[in-house]
Amino acid sequence: MTKLPGMTSVSDVWKTADRSLGRGDAAFVADLAIALAEVYASDTGRIWQYNSVFNYLLRLLATTPGSGNVAQALRLVSSAEAADRKLDRYTASLLASSQPAEGLAVAFTGRAPEELRACLVHELVLRGVDVTESPGIAGWATSPHWRRHPLGWLPLTLSELEGRPDLPSYSVRGGSHAMPYGPPATREVPRDGRAPVPPAEETTTEVVAKATSVAVAKWAEESNGRIEARVFDLAAPLEAGSVGKTLLTLGLKCLEGAGTKKAALSVAACPPEYPWRVLFAAASTGGAYNSGVRGAYGRLAAWQSMAGLSGSAQGCPVEEVEARARACTWYAFGVETKWFERVAWDIGLVAVSAERRRLTMLAATDTD
Repeated sequence: MTKLPGMTSVSDVWKTADRSLGRGDAAFVADLAIALAEVYASDTGRIWQYNSVFNYLLRLLATTPGSGNVAQALRLVSSAEAADRKLDRYTASLLASSQPAEGLAVAFTGRAPEELRACLVHELVLRGVDVTESPGIAGWATSPHWRRHPLGWLPLTLSELEGRPDLPSYSVRGGSHAMPYGPPATREVPRDGRAPVPPAEETTTEVVAKATSVAVAKWAEESNGRIEARVFDLAAPLEAGSVGKTLLTLGLKCLEGAGTKKAALSVAACPPEYPWRVLFAAASTGGAYNSGVRGAYGRLAAWQSMAGLSGSAQGCPVEEVEARARACTWYAFGVETKWFERVAWDIGLVAVSAERRRLTMLAATDTD
């Protein structure tokens, strides 16, 4: 413990933990992590050795199958020394990705943070687990006492629109995830030179812009990203062939300099499943310099942004958001302008209302 800040390598500490767990002594691994948190947690931004060892110990317990390992991981994150809401979210994602649902019932029947339980419910839902029928989990998941929690707004089953979300995979050494950004692999919308461009009036409010941007907010708050979210009322129905031309007339910051041969704007029609998938990935896995809000809150943020894009009433049921989203016509756009970083994290989405008289757009970019 005392020598940790001076170590040039922490691999021997990892090996000690591996040997202890191999002997069945998961309690030692949890004890070591709790002791580390007690001494060094206040210096997390300064002592890389602490971050490396603590994360390794938590991943070792959470990703190694076994009820004893789960119990010790829960003891670790329940300790006063390690308590942290972000840690609860991370641990819920680790456990749900690595342990069978039946082995996680202890989180709902024994000692565990309420935040971890709420996150774990939806991490399991995202992985197709029927939490309403899972012994030990169902009683907590269906009880009314936690419905005021922000995640209580979400349904306990996946919708057809959500499909099979892209989820991270974890190991003791780290994790990986998909990055589904950029225009979808669909045919570009053909431009119709004769299609009119309807006059547009901007109706963006701070509330709507914030709600629409929820899924990508961390890109700007915790990384190097930029976001643009705007709403326009159209004087006439928008035809598919003039979506690109219309976007170029709206004075969007992300499209400054677009429309030339060197910065041609591409617009592709897409089903509502595509924007949900992109928004979920953006929120759950984060941008260049942040790790996102994990699966449960990523699901929440994706639906909140879908609500803003589709013009759904604030706080209406998710089922209503999905119905309104399906009534919209969706497009993804891409272009090489100075606004977009063109590294790995670029999003351009447009939702046109059912009557084709309202256009909402969201653009986001980030870089390392």
